[in-house]
Amino acid sequence: MKIAMIGQKGIPAVYGGVEKHVHDLALRLAQKHDITVYSRKWYTKSDKNNFEDVNIVYTPTIHTKHLDAITHTFTSTVHALFQKYDVIHYHGVGPALLSWIPRLLTPKTKVVTTFHSIDRYHQKWNFLAKIALRLGEKAACIFAHETIAVSESIKQYCQNEYNTEPTYIPNGVNKVEKKIGQKNLKQFGLKKDKYFVFVSRLVAHKGAHLLIEAFQKLKAHNPTNKKIQDIKLAIVGGSAYTEDYIKKLHEQAKNNSDIVFTNFQSGDTLDELYANSISMVHPSLNEGLPITVLQAMSYSIPVLVSTIPEHLEIIRNPRALFIENNVEEMEKCLKNFLQMTAEEKEKMSKENLSIVDKQYTWDVIVPRIEQLYKRVLISNKTKLKKILA
Repeated sequence: MKIAMIGQKGIPAVYGGVEKHVHDLALRLAQKHDITVYSRKWYTKSDKNNFEDVNIVYTPTIHTKHLDAITHTFTSTVHALFQKYDVIHYHGVGPALLSWIPRLLTPKTKVVTTFHSIDRYHQKWNFLAKIALRLGEKAACIFAHETIAVSESIKQYCQNEYNTEPTYIPNGVNKVEKKIGQKNLKQFGLKKDKYFVFVSRLVAHKGAHLLIEAFQKLKAHNPTNKKIQDIKLAIVGGSAYTEDYIKKLHEQAKNNSDIVFTNFQSGDTLDELYANSISMVHPSLNEGLPITVLQAMSYSIPVLVSTIPEHLEIIRNPRALFIENNVEEMEKCLKNFLQMTAEEKEKMSKENLSIVDKQYTWDVIVPRIEQLYKRVLISNKTKLKKILA
């Protein structure tokens, strides 16, 4: 099959959940299929046209907060119209806004969209952007021959809001099969099992400000507890057009030397930050299906998460949960976790790894996506026809 991926910032992935998803999926599919990933030069900082058997095409974009994704999607779509792809796969509801173009102009090409998250809930978007994202949701559900929902909650949302039946295929992660060291921790003043880690783009709905507040209160309320006083917090991530928010985070944490900002990290350094932490904490208020949580679980570490539906699909241990947007509950969860025995923490780690191995590795996910591609290519029926009938 000849397949194009549109909507992501590019490959190889530097940061971003959708980018990591497309990176891993494309590399796997390229072992058997002709895969092209449309990319943005500002993101990859490269002009190479191939990465591990994946074709890379760069098209123009207007690199601003509100125009970058849609202009790159438009130029990528126009280019794709002339390439005779079997499948054009749009990633994200914003890019899906233009999925009608190949439906109209290249009817032989099948269109697939992946509904990664309900982006209009994210606080960084203004009113007009949220309207566009709402229209993108509808386009993702109506114009595509097949829509993939990465979580059961998104599947239910599409059923309720748009009267359509997406296919549930969750995000995947790679198995951790290499030995991970500790040498890159020194630059951040971190030691194995002596820090919590938070990994995400620094946008408000991910809740970094809530975690910082909970961590500071944990320290302040337990001045004689050595285990608590020795623990640090690593904030791993950078801006997504959110410089003002990041400035507020640094201001919030300026009097606490136990809070470390690492900016975006990748490769061995990111591996080490995950694998050597005592736990990852993910206080997000809104998600699709968080790849960072799945990735942390794949390193066989405990993960503490907010009780949003997408987290509850993955994490089942009640001792790993705290009510979202509730600093006091998060502080209590952190303290209770630090008081657990080594055996209890190890049990949480093994449970996490088992869940990922059974349900969320690419070995499980890629065949399901391949099957969807094959199904859509042989089907003469389309959702658009059904909806318009």
